[in-house]
Amino acid sequence: MNDNDQQPSGNPWLKSLMIWGGIFLGLLLVVSMIGDRSQPTGTPIAYSDFRDKVAEGSVSSVQIAPDRITGTLKNEEAFSTIPVGSDPGLTQLLADNNVKYEGKAPEEPNLLLYILAQSLPFLLILGIAFFALRQVQKGGGAGGAMGFGKSKAKMLTEKQGRVTFDDVAGIDEAREELEEIVEFLKDPSRFSKLGGQIPKGALLVGSPGTGKTLLARAIAGEAGVPFFTISGSDFVEMFVGVGASRVRDMFEQAKKNAPCIVFIDEIDAVGRHRGHGLGNSNDEREQTLNQLLVEMDGFEANEGIIIIAATNRPDVLDPALLRPGRFDRQVVVPVPDIDGREKILSVHMKKVPLAPDVNSRTIARGTPGFSGADLANLVNEAALLAARRNKRLVAMQEFEDAKDKVMMGAERRSMVMTDDEKKMTAYHEAGHALVSLNEAASDPIHKATIIPRGRALGMVMRLPERDNYSYHRDKMHANLSVAMGGRVAEEIIFGYDKVSSGASSDIQYATDLARNMVTKWGMSDKLGPLQYEQSQEGYLGMGQTARTFAGAETNKLIDAEIKKLVEDAHARATDILKTQEDKLHLLAQAMLEYETLTGEDIDHLLENGKIDRPEEPKGPSRPATTGSVGVPKAGRRFGGGTAPQGA
Repeated sequence: MNDNDQQPSGNPWLKSLMIWGGIFLGLLLVVSMIGDRSQPTGTPIAYSDFRDKVAEGSVSSVQIAPDRITGTLKNEEAFSTIPVGSDPGLTQLLADNNVKYEGKAPEEPNLLLYILAQSLPFLLILGIAFFALRQVQKGGGAGGAMGFGKSKAKMLTEKQGRVTFDDVAGIDEAREELEEIVEFLKDPSRFSKLGGQIPKGALLVGSPGTGKTLLARAIAGEAGVPFFTISGSDFVEMFVGVGASRVRDMFEQAKKNAPCIVFIDEIDAVGRHRGHGLGNSNDEREQTLNQLLVEMDGFEANEGIIIIAATNRPDVLDPALLRPGRFDRQVVVPVPDIDGREKILSVHMKKVPLAPDVNSRTIARGTPGFSGADLANLVNEAALLAARRNKRLVAMQEFEDAKDKVMMGAERRSMVMTDDEKKMTAYHEAGHALVSLNEAASDPIHKATIIPRGRALGMVMRLPERDNYSYHRDKMHANLSVAMGGRVAEEIIFGYDKVSSGASSDIQYATDLARNMVTKWGMSDKLGPLQYEQSQEGYLGMGQTARTFAGAETNKLIDAEIKKLVEDAHARATDILKTQEDKLHLLAQAMLEYETLTGEDIDHLLENGKIDRPEEPKGPSRPATTGSVGVPKAGRRFGGGTAPQGA
């Protein structure tokens, strides 16, 4: 890398401003020069005083011009005056007093300077207008006049930070599918000798944060070729035809740098199904998509240009994009499993000074469902916690605290609640925990707390022993019972009239789970294995649902089945807590004392009647909550018991 490559490009707006400022100062200098030439030489005096001085014999010589008289006094002082009207006796007066006089022709003004001075205001106005228009056009594409149709694609090279497959972990299958593209870019002749053609495009499909963009950069880094990156939204403007022009310009740039990679992030912004919008056939987005289709596989062959696109919604893409010859391959970039999470953590932990007790495998086990971006955020939060605590190394305790913050939210220690509310919260969370321990299919308890975190006012967090990819009927029934445990504990201890609103999110979770069991997963004996409800995508909005195949009588039966599932779960939770009311009291008192209990603490407490914590001080009085039960991203998150408005 030479020195020029290391120089920053600078702010183009500031550079243009400095240029126009220099032009403005130059014009002012020219005007000042014109003004200086037009100024008279010598001390100005009145015409009457001039005549008096001539009569006194004080004037030595004069030069008479039509519009001005200049001269020199006998003491060699210069003067000037403007004649008043016609004075035919002036020459006689000069001659009588022995004053040397001569005529002087009027000064001829410099025509160029005169025109420049007169046009200065107009030049300034035009300059300001041109400067403003140039800045606007730079925002619409490349700089210069009519730059709206220029591509916004940015070319990244190794000088700007090379990323390789060593920086990508946890998605080995996706990486293997793309290694063939890297080999083609390194040695195209190896494939062309046998008549093989590399796929023209690869579509990376995965949830947000799984590493699609990082994987695309790693392909370019491994192959050592130019990498053009652009977002799908950068093509579309309010002006019809601009997007298509940008697509053409982008491919023209790519041809000049072939072999290369063009990466289009969030391609669903421009690649949605045609004909589904509100516009007509001249819709700007559809024209842009048509041009993209032609450039990828039209009459002109774009050899050496590989298109890689990323989206988390492949279902909305136009079928013409996905056919062979365009995006030949769909590479799924999944959420990593436990081994993948451990590798990703190892990559991000290289940048952090770690204490000897940090175990990436343990952290990976406790973070099911985390994407690569989530894990990077977890490591960053742990480093920030260690910095706030003035530590030189990031220890396992910081990772545990950071994990709790990411999963459950930050602690809200500033809330002030009464002793009765603290007590109700403790029994509410104890009810969740006790039902969970007595349901065989429930996930193990990771932590129970009555300290508010994020939007949750207290929770019981459960972690699965392994990554789950599907859930069985017995686990769903167990989750329903655990969700009802908090409400049932309030009913048993405080009575029917003292039940709080803290179970609102638990009830919402249980109702949604029961509805899915009945209408989507065929887990109702009366309704059978049929789907009565399906998600509606597209213009109705992601996640909206609409019932199908169901008349009025069937809808009544669906509601009855949902109610029965939730009420049966309520009854099971009631049986468990009534038969183990002594353990409910024991667990609630321990939560009031310690505020946060781990799964091991709870097991030891229920087995031995006490918690062994050496020199564990009783926690300060902190706000208790009307909480709920929660689980991490891989499983279910039971609400978070938000307080009512005004509470």
